Amino acid sequence: MDKINDAANYVSETVQGALSTASKEGNKEVAKDSNASLGTRATAAKDAVGDKVDEQKHNRTADVNKEAAKH
Repeated sequence: MDKINDAANYVSETVQGALSTASKEGNKEVAKDSNASLGTRATAAKDAVGDKVDEQKHNRTADVNKEAAKH
């Protein structure tokens, strides 16, 4: 049963990591947009950093779950 839970957690964390990646990339584009206000660009840059942290956290957790599901 643990392997099933580990596999499900792996899938969940992988999806969450992918969503964080997409959000990060979108925020990076807004941060680069010279037509956006300075405040909007600064907020997007800050959010992109937070998304990067989330992305890395989810990917690490997914890797741990993937290894646990193998054993």
